[in-house]
Amino acid sequence: MRDDLSDFEYERRFFCHTFPDDLNDGDAPILIIQSYYVHQDNFALRVRLQAHNVRVPMNAETNALATLGRYRDAFTDAFVTVKGPSIGGTRYEAERDIDPDVAVELVLRGGSVIVKNRYGAWLGEDGWDIDVFGGGNAPLIVAEAERRGPVTNLVIPDFCITEITDDSRFSNDGLAEHPYAEWNDRFEYELLTKGPHFLEGFGTNRREQQ
Repeated sequence: MRDDLSDFEYERRFFCHTFPDDLNDGDAPILIIQSYYVHQDNFALRVRLQAHNVRVPMNAETNALATLGRYRDAFTDAFVTVKGPSIGGTRYEAERDIDPDVAVELVLRGGSVIVKNRYGAWLGEDGWDIDVFGGGNAPLIVAEAERRGPVTNLVIPDFCITEITDDSRFSNDGLAEHPYAEWNDRFEYELLTKGPHFLEGFGTNRREQQ
């Protein structure tokens, strides 16, 4: 029997201005293309495809569907996922494997699509995913730390500028509906005038010192 607790994810997410060069170990990142068929009020139904050993530059010209067509045979992992709203770094997420060929056909036939490269790194006490987005979400970079339980007493790397854990604009389903390029100037102005912030209530936020 499946443990229902495994259908919850615990993560904290951060906006980054740059991708740290020292985190690029030379290995190809995971190429991710995913389509959202439901994305309203932070509820989402998603189909995700993942390819390994493929290098695709992420910039404003990166087209998700053209990339899918070019590298279709490279996508070996596929999932369908149901997501609930993120509340305090916790989000319901039920994910199941599906056939990659079926996933490709679903993505080609509809939904709101995003494309990104995902880099993995072990930083201090935690494993981190750093997503570099393409297309309408370029040049967005998001870093996230995920655990099996609440992400407390986190050591936050210095390249993480501000926390976006509960900012629905930065959820992937939010980005599929309203790409970052449409509102990045407004967000940068917010950041400039209000300054960065980090969620309280998760123990001690520890900033990484270089």
